[in-house]
Amino acid sequence: MALNVFDHDEYRPPVWKSYLYQLQQEAPHPRRVTCTCEVENRPKYYGREYHGMISREEADQLLSQAEGSYLIRESQRQPGTYTLALRYVFGIQTRNFRLYHDGKHFVGEKRFESIHDLVTDGLITLYIETKAAEYIAKMTINPIYEHVGYTTLNQEPTLKKHLPLHSPEAPDGPAPAKEGGNAEERLTSLVRRATLRESDLAPKYEKVHNFKVHTFRGPHWCEYCANFMWGLIAQGVKCADCGLNVHKQCSKVVPNDCQPDLRHVKKVYSCDLTTLVKAHNIKRPMVVDMCIQEIEARGLQSEGLYRISGFSELIEDVKLAFDRDGEKADISSGVYEDINIITGALKLYFRELPIPLITYDAYPRFIEAAKITDADKRLESLHEALRLLPPAHCETLRYLMAHLRRVIQCAKENLMSSENLGIVFGPTLMRAPDLDAMTALNDIRYQRLVVETLITNEDVLF
Repeated sequence: MALNVFDHDEYRPPVWKSYLYQLQQEAPHPRRVTCTCEVENRPKYYGREYHGMISREEADQLLSQAEGSYLIRESQRQPGTYTLALRYVFGIQTRNFRLYHDGKHFVGEKRFESIHDLVTDGLITLYIETKAAEYIAKMTINPIYEHVGYTTLNQEPTLKKHLPLHSPEAPDGPAPAKEGGNAEERLTSLVRRATLRESDLAPKYEKVHNFKVHTFRGPHWCEYCANFMWGLIAQGVKCADCGLNVHKQCSKVVPNDCQPDLRHVKKVYSCDLTTLVKAHNIKRPMVVDMCIQEIEARGLQSEGLYRISGFSELIEDVKLAFDRDGEKADISSGVYEDINIITGALKLYFRELPIPLITYDAYPRFIEAAKITDADKRLESLHEALRLLPPAHCETLRYLMAHLRRVIQCAKENLMSSENLGIVFGPTLMRAPDLDAMTALNDIRYQRLVVETLITNEDVLF
């Protein structure tokens, strides 16, 4: 008998709360108060709702017809600036908002194609945030996220376990057609998190969500608190890496447990390191593992290893291969005979990381450690600095340093010392966070010293 995705003991669909949705349906509709006479110098991006330079009292009188009424007037106090006058939702007062236009209309963060849309969204927001102020303040209490979110990852359910099992002899009948995509693709981000199971071997790296303001088409509910996401546009935020949809205020309390979805992570190079390893459920980026394995298999004794550059066009080919094929990329000697192409691709990967391997936050501590003249104290300081790195960064750095130590063990053949490798990898692994040019230039020698010390003391520091 086929198992249900919604296993009774492990995953239960959330109960979406309808209160805020009902309030949005009740919100007043915009009522444009048109000007009956021709107004001189009317801005071309305003219509008949523009009344020219009238007083607040005159505007208030014109808006007394019904709640949701609105007009635009030029400010008497500051000519050349414009005000949106809006009859407040309970019909007892007029609200005045400074109105701006830069190709789109706005009074705050949201930008609208039309005044009508701006007023519609404003009326919804005013109505809901007035009627349900106390309710909204308590939305994050007892979130559904704790019951159906990533906390389930440490339990037994797996996607394979929950999906229906089909075989030619299955008594439940033939497998359904694949026209709508497979079952995994049809799962929402919330169900995906509830049914996903991380590999027992892969480390459970912490990752913050990459939230971006998002406009949802059609009704949407917050996947943290289960409440409706109100408004016409920019109703909430969406994680660009895992697809989680939440209110902006809920995003501040969502745990740092983003589980990137490969449908959102489209490339390997220029992708955040932690995002990449979590999306592929691996310890280190496949670029690092595969390039190092290839180099150690056939290139450790190559003269000038990492110092000599390969052809840039072929290095770019390797990059495109990883972006396209991931761990299935072919970087063997039959395709790229010159080992310098592989070393170049590895260095390029580190250079293109949006957050360097030695992160911007940890950078000052590593530079301070390099300035310490006492060798033992320098090692102690570097050890403390390593603890500031995100786990995925630290693991990748450890693996790279162990590899570079094996490179210098073949220094008689490849002529690469720890100092030479420090010169190559210092600026590759470390980038100064917004320092002036002179300071950044002075830091180069300390970057070299950091890498050199990490290589020679890899067995102690990691």
